[in-house]
Amino acid sequence: MTIYVVQSGETIDTIAANYGVNPARLAADNEVPASGALAVGQTLVIRSPRQVHAVHSGETMGSIAAAYGISVRELWRNNWSLGGGETLYPGQDLVISYFDEKIGSGIFNGYAYPYISPSLLASQLPYVTHLSPFTYGVTADGTLLPLNDGEMLASARIHGTRPVMHLSTLTETGQFDTERGALVLTDYNIQNRLVNSILETVRAKDYAGLDVDFEYLPGELAAAYAAFLGRLRRLLEGQGLFLWTALAPKTSADQRGLLYEGHDYAAVAQASDGVLLMTYEWGYTAGPPMAVAPLPNVRAVLDYAVTEIPPGKILLGVPNYGYDWPLPFVQGTTRAQSISNQRAIELAIEYDIAIQYDETAQSPFFHYTDSSGTVHEVWFEDARSLAAKLRLIAEYGFQGAGFWNLMRPFSQTWLTLASLYDMA
Repeated sequence: MTIYVVQSGETIDTIAANYGVNPARLAADNEVPASGALAVGQTLVIRSPRQVHAVHSGETMGSIAAAYGISVRELWRNNWSLGGGETLYPGQDLVISYFDEKIGSGIFNGYAYPYISPSLLASQLPYVTHLSPFTYGVTADGTLLPLNDGEMLASARIHGTRPVMHLSTLTETGQFDTERGALVLTDYNIQNRLVNSILETVRAKDYAGLDVDFEYLPGELAAAYAAFLGRLRRLLEGQGLFLWTALAPKTSADQRGLLYEGHDYAAVAQASDGVLLMTYEWGYTAGPPMAVAPLPNVRAVLDYAVTEIPPGKILLGVPNYGYDWPLPFVQGTTRAQSISNQRAIELAIEYDIAIQYDETAQSPFFHYTDSSGTVHEVWFEDARSLAAKLRLIAEYGFQGAGFWNLMRPFSQTWLTLASLYDMA
């Protein structure tokens, strides 16, 4: 894999010619618009095919994969333009393998809401080992709030992706709720009802495991939370299932704040099979303009985490989105809009703005002025920033990564992942 940064005056054709790759495939892989427009400073992921197959009449994904001794999932991962579908036509070129040098293997989880576009979901499922539909909340009496995840689960199984049940303290209002979490952890009757509902659901829907995300817990509930997780793990383990837990991005054991105090890294890790470090949202809707996941901030969390958690249990949280802030920023008033990485590139093209790259944060950004005269600051992820984060998995010896989330299209996330890692 080569991550190329577009220079002024370059086109897909000239870049493809310089690297000896098919320009149509290069454009399709990087979702370049039909006009061929590029932004100066945007990245392109360039992959060099080792072996290519020309489709013959009557061939199917299954027959081609079998002929080369690979899985259909691998064939999908090698051909982004298939979109996770099986439609082929005679003469179509499919990449069987690339010259990529993988740096490791891992498990990779993606989160998505039930209203995700079926085609968008299908295109990304071959690149993740697990899918977590977001989310089963908890009612005041300890039963589960329903989640319409049937279509997601069906698509996951078609694409060979293992579904994971996601449990949180989201209430009927759609917000994480401290009191709801406290109720589960302190009222044993409520907790029993919830545990029974969880076990019934994982069995009925054939989930591979459970992913628990209780946020905004006060410090006095830290021990109760770890005990609750330990109880869940023992029950799930007896059914051959696993337990994951999401952790706030702490840099010390005594870090203050409601987001952090209820998460005892060591205790939660001991009670779980894997933990997701939520290493994102430094740049956020209500905060000042900055990178969503600046690399020094991410490293600070990781360096603390490995003192409390075995690295092999850790899943790195990776953002798949950016933010657009109107300026000037006014604390308490300004609200950034969450956008896809692809939309960020489209904005740079639309306003003819060169994308810059912050070498410290390891993140792309730019400014533009809209039609009303308002200046905007945009921070997002590209192949460079994603590769910098994903390489941390191998560097620290982590189990893999969790992507928040799959709702926004950006092919470079998956091309970069597939170039660096095999699926465990």
